[in-house]
Amino acid sequence: MLDLRLTRAARPAVQLRRLLVAAASAGTGFLLLSCLGYALKRPEAAGSAALRLAWCVVPVAATVYLALAVARTDPGTRPRPGLSAIGLGPARLMAVSALVTALSTTLGSLVALSLFLHLRGDLTGLPFDGAGASFLAAGKSLPLAATLTLLAVVPVVATVAVALALRPSDPRPVVRPQRRYLPFVRQAGGPAVGGRAAGGPAAGGRTGEVEAAGGGGAAGKGTPAAAAPAGVIDPRFTSPSLTDKADDEGAGDTPAGLPWAVALVAAGLTAQAYAGRKPPTPAFTFTTVPTGASLFLLGWLLTAVGLVLAAPGLTHLCGRLLQCARPGALRLLAGRGLMAEATRIGRPLGILCAVTAAGYAVTTLYDSPGRPFGPLSALGALVVAGCAFATLLTVAVETRQGRAETTDALLRLGAPATVLRGAAALRAFALLAFFAPLTLAIAALAAFPLTR
Repeated sequence: MLDLRLTRAARPAVQLRRLLVAAASAGTGFLLLSCLGYALKRPEAAGSAALRLAWCVVPVAATVYLALAVARTDPGTRPRPGLSAIGLGPARLMAVSALVTALSTTLGSLVALSLFLHLRGDLTGLPFDGAGASFLAAGKSLPLAATLTLLAVVPVVATVAVALALRPSDPRPVVRPQRRYLPFVRQAGGPAVGGRAAGGPAAGGRTGEVEAAGGGGAAGKGTPAAAAPAGVIDPRFTSPSLTDKADDEGAGDTPAGLPWAVALVAAGLTAQAYAGRKPPTPAFTFTTVPTGASLFLLGWLLTAVGLVLAAPGLTHLCGRLLQCARPGALRLLAGRGLMAEATRIGRPLGILCAVTAAGYAVTTLYDSPGRPFGPLSALGALVVAGCAFATLLTVAVETRQGRAETTDALLRLGAPATVLRGAAALRAFALLAFFAPLTLAIAALAAFPLTR
């Protein structure tokens, strides 16, 4: 009952984000059911039906990514002091988040099923003069097992992804046995390295002489050497601890992987340019992929992955550029904010850039009277683009929630609210000015082989 109250008592903005997840799930579920209808309508075109189903992986991934972002920003399922005492610990809150995600996506799947049956004419007759009968297999019975399996794809995958991403972790660091970098040196007061006991028959020789010399020197100086316990290792011969490494790393460290991401983008554009020397025949569409178009698809995939991996590093670079040339308080706040949140903001921004570039290429591909956009292609593009944009806005909300304590501290110190709003606007403008030309340039280069 308390879980239900936490879910129902959310703010309108939280409920709106959950409705966005339900809408994305409905669109994806309708696409999956349309693939089933196409397979029932044309049983001889099994390869084309399988290709349509394979293209649905993209909207499914976009919907799951949006559901994960919405679950992370849900304030009702965030651990707070005192909740563990009433049985709402981290594991219980993770279960609540997974349950909310399952309910939202299941609602969307039910809406998709209702709309699909309505357009097929199974409820109130064929609407729109039977315009959807060609790809919805009107008049043929739907297999129950296949329908339920396709409708359960998005809820199951989204729920599992949320549960794995929000699973509670042990806040205590993992204690690993210390490695001994100098195996020939006997540890102080402990057994010799290599399994020989101190003071045993094998303890003599040069090592014993070194210990005797060290002990004599210590005694000569008047500072008795304190014997360490048997299991303690001399800190001079151990690796730095995890806390020391964490202290050396700041919040604005440069995200790794930028050179590899640039290499992936270059490789993808090169593959597309190489494949554009001989245009594939027949023409490339969503339902027919000729053998010569595999290099095109590989180039698009490499370019998209490279953009996603490069976006955090480029966002960090934007923050550095904002702070160069004697910055003021406004540019310092905006730049440091971008550097601190580069990884969190960069990944959804890279996905949006990749979707935009792919959309430009697909628009160029279908820019002819013989290959117009169909209703299912438009729905798929709308689902993917809408999920990418909604995910970016959701991550921006999550970033704002993470900076709430810093913002309150600045306000208590007397910082004007207009400065904070100006810093947020400057961050958005810097990202738009940097990524918009870059995305357009990559999209033009990716679509250039298709226009030749």
